[in-house]
Amino acid sequence: MNMRTPLSKVTGRGSSKFGTEDYWLQRVTAVAMVPLSIYFIFALICVVGEPHDRARAVLGSPWVAIPFGAMVIAGILHMKIGMQVIIEDYTPSDAWKILFVLMNNFFSALVALATLWAVAKLSFGM
Repeated sequence: MNMRTPLSKVTGRGSSKFGTEDYWLQRVTAVAMVPLSIYFIFALICVVGEPHDRARAVLGSPWVAIPFGAMVIAGILHMKIGMQVIIEDYTPSDAWKILFVLMNNFFSALVALATLWAVAKLSFGM
């Protein structure tokens, strides 16, 4: 008895055996970014009009820097997964798909490193 769907028989590919993890990780990062973004926006509003040293002290405090770092990580993971889904769905050639997925991974890592470096620099006063 063959349990394959008619579509998998035609394409010859069958189930991809992945995707659920990315689906849930994207949903979890989206939910996590809601309170983290609200908290960070509130912190930014609190320093509007303050002197530079005061704003730097508030934004560099652990109470703001740690949630901001978590927001950066969640946001970049969310972006990376979303772009990967678009690349996998709309790139017809496997060679281009591999290239674009690699570029997406490197770009996401570069943005994460640069942003977390800026948060660390602000937080530790480097």
